[in-house]
Parts: sequence; structure tokens; C-alpha cells
Amino acid sequence: MNPFGRYLLNKLFWYLLAFVAAMALNFFLPRLIPGNPVDAIVSQMAQGGGASGEAMQRVYDTYIVEFGLDKSPLEQFISYLGNLFRGDLGTSLGNYPTSVNSLIGAALPWTLALQLPTILLGWILGNILGALAAYKGGWVDRGAFLGSLAFSSIPYYGLAILLLYTFAVALPWFPTGGAYGFASSPSWTWGFIADAFRHYLLPFLSLLLVVIGGQAIGMRSMAIYELGADYVGYERSLGLREPRIVRGIFRNAMLPQITGLALSIGALAGGALITEIVFSYPGLGTVLFDAIRQNDYPVIQGVTMLITVAVLAANFLVDLTYGLIDPRIRTAHGAGA
Repeated sequence: MNPFGRYLLNKLFWYLLAFVAAMALNFFLPRLIPGNPVDAIVSQMAQGGGASGEAMQRVYDTYIVEFGLDKSPLEQFISYLGNLFRGDLGTSLGNYPTSVNSLIGAALPWTLALQLPTILLGWILGNILGALAAYKGGWVDRGAFLGSLAFSSIPYYGLAILLLYTFAVALPWFPTGGAYGFASSPSWTWGFIADAFRHYLLPFLSLLLVVIGGQAIGMRSMAIYELGADYVGYERSLGLREPRIVRGIFRNAMLPQITGLALSIGALAGGALITEIVFSYPGLGTVLFDAIRQNDYPVIQGVTMLITVAVLAANFLVDLTYGLIDPRIRTAHGAGA
């Protein structure tokens, strides 16, 4: 087998191992939350009155059996794995009889619309800014570095709260929450698109600015290191043109930034969910927050499993890309064979 094949199999093994561990944690951790979700459902039903204690007990016993909570944890876990591999994430406890698949299906497009542009645009703009700061130096470097450091040091939710208060409360230029106005309904019309964009802009900026700051600092550091490398002086002594030297410098500096992209995907996945809660954005973060409040095990498991799979898949693709573009990876695995 060639070196890249060995590298790929090694990575695939460890990612599959991480996925198996994630499935176990994904099932057992929500059940450590204090309280029984069926107790909360039955108590809400009893608040309306008109039902006897015996009737409520029958309802309670029915829900316990229907959701498999009468079985041992091991039996529940085996049943969970079987349903998971069939693509069935179960039925929501708090929104019975709505399926978890439908809840996630309704929220996922909003989260993807918020996160994918943030990841791609933030990575591109951050690397351009970092490279420009390293190459130009002087006031450009100082301004870009201080600004990037400031934004990258702010938690996603912290910047979200600042933007929300400044531009939606103190200066009511933007809506305070939601994905669109109460008078609007989702449709492919210019009026709805404009309304959705006004609601989208603040959550998007609160994530984008932090991502740009983190990527710019990483790129600036790597570019400065490459600019001072011996091969740069050697190439200049040979009389190579500056544009060609600069392309080589920033191509080498980009390699660690690809790993940084994988790390930022994981960090953004958590940060974006909290940002959605701050802005009452109808994405996976809001669905997960409501599920945690209701001890809705199936929804918690479904959302966290989706996030886990997305993060593992993104990191695996980045590692795969790294192995393709960096010959040192293939050489190292070939030497170790």
C-alpha cells in the first residue's frame, strides 16, 4: 500500500473509534441530567385538572413503556443503536408525537445558513488579513494584529450580546431576535428575503468577526516565521522575482491554517448554538436549548449526534486534504511502514 493509503486508513480508524465513543457518550450523558422527562410531561397534563390520579398513573405508565424507559440502560442503548443505524432518531418527548427527524429537519437549514458562510468567509478573509499584515508590516500589521486579537479573545456569545444590545436595543437598527418578522412567512419573495437578511446579519457578524480574528492571528504568525526562513534569503539571492517568492511563502504558511480550519469548525459548532439562543434564531441551538430544559432525551441525542458527525466528518476531510497537499505526510507514513 502506498504511503497516502496508509495515512488514510490510520486516520479513518481513529475517527471511527471516536465516533463509537461519541455514540456511547451521546446516549448516556443526557440521562445524567436530574429528573425524569415523563414526570414533567405528566405534571403539565395534570395542571389542566379534570383527571384523576389513577388516570394520570395510566398515562405515566404508558409513556414509560412507549419511550422504552422501563428497560435497563443497556437494553435502551442497544435499541438506540438499532434505530440510529436505520436513520430513526426517535420521537420527541416534549413535542410528542413529533419525530426528532422532523424537528432537526426544520431547524438544520437555519443553522447551515448561519455556519457555512461564516466558516468559509471567515477562513478566507482571516488568512488574507493575516498574510497582508505580515507582509506589509508597520501600521497595517499593528492595526490588523490588535483588531484580530481583540475579536478573537471575545467569546461568540459575548460578542453576540454586545452587538444585540448596541444595534438592536440602544440603536434599534436591527431586530432583537428571530429569523424573520411576525408578519412574514417563509417564501422566495424579495420582501421575505430582505426581512430574513435583517434578522440574519447580527448573528452572522457575531460569528464572522471572531473567526476572522482567530484565523488572521494564526496566518500572521506563520507568515512572519516563513518570511524569516533561510530559503527566502536564498531565493532572493538567486534573483527570483518577489511575487514568486511571496507565493511560496504563503503557500507554506497555509498548511497549518488548514488544521486551524478543522479546529475552528469544532469551536464554531458550539459557539454558533449559543449565538442562536442569544438571538432566538430557530436553528439547532434553540432546539437543543428547549430539549435540555424539558429533559427531552431523543432530541438532545439527535442534535448532539448530528453535530458530532458533522465535526468528525469536517475534520476527517481536512486531514485528508492535508495529506494530499503536504508531501511530508506521505513521506512520514512511507518511512514508518
